[in-house]
Amino acid sequence: QVQLVESGGGSVQIGGSLRLSCAVSGRTFSSYAMGWFRQYPGKEREFVAGISWSGEATSYADSVKGRFTISRDNAKSTAYLQMNSLKTEDTATYYCAMSKALYIDYGFDWWGVGTQVSVSS
Repeated sequence: QVQLVESGGGSVQIGGSLRLSCAVSGRTFSSYAMGWFRQYPGKEREFVAGISWSGEATSYADSVKGRFTISRDNAKSTAYLQMNSLKTEDTATYYCAMSKALYIDYGFDWWGVGTQVSVSS
């Protein structure tokens, strides 16, 4: 059974930083692309960032480019999302996702339960 467990969420002031982690078990982590999504109350989940199986290819939503960095440590079966220069509009529930493919182009099949990020002035 594949399990994705997010951690690292919390409350931070505008301009602050947080690092989210996603620990994966139950599947060979190094063989699959990973992604981060976020969801605002009453809205659909939206893509934030994605990374290929080896880490050589990354993709970001325009709203987070230059502020967020996705990475992975295949030895630890963990993906990360470093979030800098946080804005109030980054307040959302953040979800980790795992693909069945090497690259993010083929969608995501497994999801974590989410972690809350709150940014305030």
